[in-house]
Amino acid sequence: MAKIVFIGAGSFGFTRGLVRDLLTFPLLEGAEIALVDINKQRLNFARRACEKIVAQGNYPATVTATTDRREVLKGADAVMVTILCGSTDVWQHDILIPKKHGIDTNVGDTRGPSGIFRTLRTIPTMLGIARDMEELCPNAVMLNYTNPMAMLCHAMQRETSIALTGLCHSVQGTSAMMARWLGLKPDRIDYVCAGINHMAWFVKFEHKGRDLYPRLRKLVAADKEVYNHEQVRNEMFLALDYYVTESSGHNSEYNWWFRKRPDLIRQYCTTGTGWNPGHYAYILKQYQGRNRSWKKQVKDWLAQDQPMSLQRGHEYAAHIANAWIGGEPYKFNGNVTNDGLIDNLPGGACVEVPVLATRNRLEPIRVGSLPPQCAMLTSLSAQIEMMTVEGSLSGDPRLVYQAIAHDPLTAAKLSLAEIKKMVQEMLRKNRKHLPQFRKIEL
Repeated sequence: MAKIVFIGAGSFGFTRGLVRDLLTFPLLEGAEIALVDINKQRLNFARRACEKIVAQGNYPATVTATTDRREVLKGADAVMVTILCGSTDVWQHDILIPKKHGIDTNVGDTRGPSGIFRTLRTIPTMLGIARDMEELCPNAVMLNYTNPMAMLCHAMQRETSIALTGLCHSVQGTSAMMARWLGLKPDRIDYVCAGINHMAWFVKFEHKGRDLYPRLRKLVAADKEVYNHEQVRNEMFLALDYYVTESSGHNSEYNWWFRKRPDLIRQYCTTGTGWNPGHYAYILKQYQGRNRSWKKQVKDWLAQDQPMSLQRGHEYAAHIANAWIGGEPYKFNGNVTNDGLIDNLPGGACVEVPVLATRNRLEPIRVGSLPPQCAMLTSLSAQIEMMTVEGSLSGDPRLVYQAIAHDPLTAAKLSLAEIKKMVQEMLRKNRKHLPQFRKIEL
């Protein structure tokens, strides 16, 4: 019987969807589902949701719940991680302080000043989970959904021996979006996507052996509805010739081109029709709205009498867990160490490439080189991520400052002295959340 542990199980939507997916596999339908969260109320809601899924599907699975992960990690086959370190109040300061200094942030969960400080708060907890796995379930695989994806995975890949990969839905989401634009079924597309998380590039995008990029380029340039859906990413595509993963709002933060002036923000980051065009503090406002309404939404879902859909969703995790315990091999895009996988990105960096999951193995697939016009920005971001992790692991605040000094949007807006002042303010605001730093003065 397989044992699957969810750490951060109070992420109700994620846990509910992933448990539903897991139980669709014959090898997993009798699994022990062990839920862990430090918030007892959220944990209880997650337990009830999972029990409801088990009951409706008449699965032989069992569900347990605890606030102590060490109670349930022993003997685990797979560990799903969906945590958030620090409250949304702390995250709010990650966005408000840069704004005061002139940097307009959309999400701030992946890179830039906000993503870097979220990394610093989260690395100690993620390393704690990974080290518990080394001790209690050394043969398990960690499937991490927590952002900032690349920096957290890089820290664990450097410091621990567990098998792990980071999972994001931007690759399959972007490929499906482009297929729909072209009037094709997503499952009929052949692609190779590689880079770093939220900045991976479709270096191959084909249908029946035919390159789809010429058609897509004409469509994006001529069809206003398609162009407006993803203004930032479509501008990047028209300039760089390859399509990048993740939303326009996210990508507007990762480069020099879109958020450095108010007029550019108005032009590219406010009127797009995709789910996240780039509004200031967009995701923070979403979280604040969810915090006000999540209890009612969860209670309503638990109380509904009509049968729910138990059809498998599009996330990778359940397929990987099934392959890990001996089911059908599964190919996906995951975050792994760059050990000769992408030639023109830094060795040892955390990269996002195709990976084959088989019994007790994750086998990354070599891609070669990214197109040079894509590798330039991607390599810089990867080096910033590596420096951030080194700063966290060594407890050196100057490395944090130096990493942020090279962030493209930050450097486009601020002088070195201004960046130092901003970073110092963010260090002081986060002081109680940064136990790895012996000092925080620059």
